[in-house]
Amino acid sequence: MEVGSSIFKTKSFKMIETDICIIGAGPVGLFTVFEAGLLKLRCHLVDYLPQPGGQLSEIYPKKPIYDIPGFPTVGAQELVDNLLEQGKPFNPTFTLGERVEEIKKMEDGSFELTTHLDTKIHAKVICIAGGLGVFEPRKPAIENIVAYEKKGVEYMVLDPEKFRNKKITIAGGGDSALDWTLFLADIVSDLTLVHRGEMFRGAPDSVDKVKKLAQEGKIKLELNANVTHLHGEDNLQRITITHNDGNLKDIDADHFLALFGLSPKLGPIANWGLNIEKNAINVDTRDYSTNVKGIYAIGDINNYEGKLKLILCGFHEAAIMCHSAAELILGKKPTLKYTTVNGVNAF
Repeated sequence: MEVGSSIFKTKSFKMIETDICIIGAGPVGLFTVFEAGLLKLRCHLVDYLPQPGGQLSEIYPKKPIYDIPGFPTVGAQELVDNLLEQGKPFNPTFTLGERVEEIKKMEDGSFELTTHLDTKIHAKVICIAGGLGVFEPRKPAIENIVAYEKKGVEYMVLDPEKFRNKKITIAGGGDSALDWTLFLADIVSDLTLVHRGEMFRGAPDSVDKVKKLAQEGKIKLELNANVTHLHGEDNLQRITITHNDGNLKDIDADHFLALFGLSPKLGPIANWGLNIEKNAINVDTRDYSTNVKGIYAIGDINNYEGKLKLILCGFHEAAIMCHSAAELILGKKPTLKYTTVNGVNAF
């Protein structure tokens, strides 16, 4: 996609250089790209989810939003797409599907960030826009599931091509499980969808399409059942499905996709020396800075008296934060210029 030309999941060990590293690619993080760009600051965004948009894209992409100024109603994914387009002139770059694990402050006041996959980013300023924190997968209660993580067990789809011509089992009953079943049906060699009940929680149209694929024999559908055990020597080779009536069934599987949604957790942020209260980061409302110079927090992740957890409030915080960050980076207070006068291309 056009916007995606600057979106990448880095694999090299080369240090990524940027002015502002934004942790969290939800709507507030995406709008920060625009505000920073007006001040000629470069942004690199890191998010554990496989695509930009945060909760809006991952949890409720079709949900209408009513409190964005100028839009009586706007779809969640539509808002994300618009924010990406708005930030496009400033060429942001992305590291997706990775979680910032460690932050090291350098002697010159800048920061070195390391993700859980060892991607390294050097930034003059850090902006935490992590919403409710890191969205971690809800893992099913399978005794040995951890042993097969990265060996066949997946909790999100980063690269569909990874599953081409493979035997796949998907577990889940929501939109994510249904959508990936529909998408992967023509890519994999064998696909089984396992759901603990008979009624799905996803969109009715998707449910109808999945059932049609099952009727046509293109996928297998195991209802009133759960995946209860995983087998294999070095990598996953087969799984056990237990039906509600007690019947067991073993099937071959190269990959098991456990798509039970995501739950927000503060994650590694809790270990970065920040002033945290009730799973939120306390900030100075003059510029949304934290107790660590050079680190800011905006959006739902921060806390202050009178805080409202609204997207539009996060947008306001992003604008104020960027001017403070610019002053810190440039050594002087930036001049406020109006896009209504200069347009975006002038910046």
